[in-house]
Amino acid sequence: MLSIGVFDSGIGGKSVAKAIELVLPDAQVTFVSDPGNLPYGSKTPDQLYRLVVPILQELAKTSQVIVVACNTVSTTLIERLREVIDVPLVAIEPMVKPAAKQTKSGVIAVCATPTTLASDRYRYLKETYAKGLKVIEPDCKDWTSMIEANTVDRQNIKKRIDAACDQGADVIVLGCTHYHWIEDIIREVADNRAIVIQPEPAIIRQLKQVISKL
Repeated sequence: MLSIGVFDSGIGGKSVAKAIELVLPDAQVTFVSDPGNLPYGSKTPDQLYRLVVPILQELAKTSQVIVVACNTVSTTLIERLREVIDVPLVAIEPMVKPAAKQTKSGVIAVCATPTTLASDRYRYLKETYAKGLKVIEPDCKDWTSMIEANTVDRQNIKKRIDAACDQGADVIVLGCTHYHWIEDIIREVADNRAIVIQPEPAIIRQLKQVISKL
């Protein structure tokens, strides 16, 4: 039986694990998180590395491939992690390229953690695919804790998304898997003004490619 590991800092990656289980029902999907060290989005790359390596090394003992379902970890550490983890790693990152292709207004919004937004990888994505576009980065740093605590504040979300739409954003990128749990609220707020995209379909396509080479 194919064994797939899924890692995230908290409950965000559960949505990714569920999406994989739907598409690959015969696979054994193991989800592992690190709620005791949340939030990841405000930690330095070195702090994250020390936390994540032991978890992935343990998960690699029972997995043929691991999906790193955390934008913060993927955008800051994925190449370093591939050097020390013995199984293939499928990364996740903000969907700047698809957003840039889909925008008609020339304005996109990327909802992500501070560490993701400060990463070299995210900077590369913007410089490569969003040249000439306006990229709005709403202050979402409290969303992860809000979702983990199951204390979703609709007004908080509405304020951030309304502000992005008012500035002309017609594509909203969910650049943190935690935000998948409030995707319906974000879509509702952005209704008729912006489309909302998140990477689960892209992750599954990449995962299938990796599996085909195992």
